[in-house]
Amino acid sequence: MTSSPTPADSIDLLIEARWIIPVRPFGVTLENHAVAVSGGNIVAVLPQAEARERFTSRKTVHLGEQLLIPGLVNLHTHAAMSLLRGLADDLPLMTWLQEHIWPAEGRFVSREFVRDGTLLAAAEMLRGGITCFNDMYFFPREAAAAVQQMGMRAALGLVVLDFPNAYASGAEDYLEKGLAARDDLRDEPLLSFCLAPHAPYTVSDQTFERILPLAEQLDIPIHLHLHETTTEIEESLKQYGVRPLERLRRLGLVGPGLIAVHAVHLQAAEIALLATHGCSVAHCPASNLKLASGITPAAELLQAGVNVGIGTDGAASNNRLDLLAEMRLAALLAKGASGNAQALGAHQALQAATLAGARALGMEDKIGTIESGKAADLCAIDLSSPELSPCYDPASHAVYAAGREHVSHVWVAGQLRVENGSLCGIGKNDLISLAKVWQNKIRD
Repeated sequence: MTSSPTPADSIDLLIEARWIIPVRPFGVTLENHAVAVSGGNIVAVLPQAEARERFTSRKTVHLGEQLLIPGLVNLHTHAAMSLLRGLADDLPLMTWLQEHIWPAEGRFVSREFVRDGTLLAAAEMLRGGITCFNDMYFFPREAAAAVQQMGMRAALGLVVLDFPNAYASGAEDYLEKGLAARDDLRDEPLLSFCLAPHAPYTVSDQTFERILPLAEQLDIPIHLHLHETTTEIEESLKQYGVRPLERLRRLGLVGPGLIAVHAVHLQAAEIALLATHGCSVAHCPASNLKLASGITPAAELLQAGVNVGIGTDGAASNNRLDLLAEMRLAALLAKGASGNAQALGAHQALQAATLAGARALGMEDKIGTIESGKAADLCAIDLSSPELSPCYDPASHAVYAAGREHVSHVWVAGQLRVENGSLCGIGKNDLISLAKVWQNKIRD
């Protein structure tokens, strides 16, 4: 797990922690170890005493009774919708969308809405240990500006729909604007991209046929809502004669780059299809429950070998961008739904919230584990508080007991973004003021 830093023995940062869960190797918890960081990357993971002898560090952080894990990867969200949090609750998906969310977006979505909403979401996510999120929303340049201001990592979805809004006039316009943004931002080190056709019920066969060669040419994932509700499936059967996943298979979109968001209503053959073709699932348990969409068969998907990551969905349907809470809920639902108490155990849940998300985004070589050569995207969880004492198993505590309020430090590419629970570089009052401005606009 070690390699020699450059220059020899001189590093930028040494982080010492009571426990480290590197995620790979799976199931391992290291005690009294340290992570050596140089140039934004991890150069070694080793015992603290050895680290002190081997390295001269410009800065050393002693984390005490804390657990260090990889930065969490939020595999699906609509970041700018943080400005619509709580606007319409306790409604089924299509009623929520058609009668509340889409009309609100029609009135208020703009470049400023996306920039400010993404800034607010990024702040929330960083404070909860999320260092990378996979977004699906409009105006990607503005989302990128907010992400860069916060210094976190994002995979920006190039959204495609067949109907117009304030961002684009139709499918071709969505694609042209998204691809132009991607071309301009492609060299930004903390940004990556996905093609993001919204859902089978908002995208035509003709548009899907445009998306497939683009994804192959650019070597980027395809990120879309799929099999979220029974209504979606029923409408697909009426219109196309097949279920949505089969429609995508016939169009050639089912493959290793597919990130199927929600994937709640799956038959055994469909689970096997996703596994055979190396697809990923973005499991969003809280949003699925809140909208009464159902429960993703996570245990069955994992048993079949499907790569299952975890997402929050947007704040308008969750209403939290809290991946630690999603991890716990995903683990509990997998056990309850399958009748197997061993389903989605603590280490597996932690892997789903880190490495599995990175793998789905094609970023497994950069993030998702604490290993030499990876980016130093790290999250520290303080396990010293009374409600987390005693601690017999830090992995268990991370999944079943700790909350985002226990996140003390967060680094992205070796840069400190949260220190002692507070954001670095932007004030809490500034964010609250920003949110209030939009609250007044939307409420009025």
